Amino acid sequence: MTGTTGTLVLAGTPIGDVADAPPRLAAELETADIVAAEDTRRLRRLTQALGIHTTGRVVSYFEGNESARTPELVEALTGGARVLLVTDAGMPSVSDPGYRLVAAAVEQDIKVTAVPGPSAVLTALALSALPVDRFCFEGFLPRKAGERLGRLREVADERRTMVFFEAPHRLDDTLAAMAEVFGDGRRAAVCRELTKTYEEVKRGPLGELAVWAAEGVRGEITVVVEGAADSGPEELDAEELVRRVRVREEAGERRKEAIAAVAAAAGLPKREVFDAVVAAKNAARTVPAEGKGLS
Repeated sequence: MTGTTGTLVLAGTPIGDVADAPPRLAAELETADIVAAEDTRRLRRLTQALGIHTTGRVVSYFEGNESARTPELVEALTGGARVLLVTDAGMPSVSDPGYRLVAAAVEQDIKVTAVPGPSAVLTALALSALPVDRFCFEGFLPRKAGERLGRLREVADERRTMVFFEAPHRLDDTLAAMAEVFGDGRRAAVCRELTKTYEEVKRGPLGELAVWAAEGVRGEITVVVEGAADSGPEELDAEELVRRVRVREEAGERRKEAIAAVAAAAGLPKREVFDAVVAAKNAARTVPAEGKGLS
């Protein structure tokens, strides 16, 4: 270590085939002062496969201890250490531990750099045969059915290709929910075991993929879904505008953001959606008063 501030290095690791490991990964593993690994046992297997040895201190850094260990690593970084962060597969902080440490390091003006490596997101996109000029990453959907449907409804009008991660035992439920919200005919691709021996990419409409997945699917799963068709501004009445705002609010969005999102998706001024929401709210308030005259 030196007397100056250290460096945090985020290193991408193979998502399947160890031969995909970037050359710089081995050098960083051998020379880092501290290697923070999501799973130290997997790190040991990786270094054995690469034929190298770590010389620095190895510590665990996973979801369960991320909050507690971050201050310790930041202290080492401010003391001049070169800290290498690796996760089980792919790039740290992308649906994996790392975000807290990056944010804390940046707050302390510590240099953060990366060793680019394999990415399940980009690999699945490239193999999906779906448009990839514009895309968005949605990570893992909520486990509970109601919350999952709410999240999918939030992105039902998304025109970019979408990428999701999913556990194999939830894949059938997720595809069924996607078919319900996006429509049975929306094109998608289920990519499993990417770069591994049993790699498979299943392409087709969401309805067909949901039926296929019901038989059981194993392995690491990435789902790529076609974006909504760009059919121009929708003709929506006030009732539908209010319903869409309510769906977004129930999913956790603040009303201001929900109104802006609905307006943007419908190609309408925010004021028009706002007025519809206010009118519906006022109408709901007057119902009890009108009812009294009927008793």
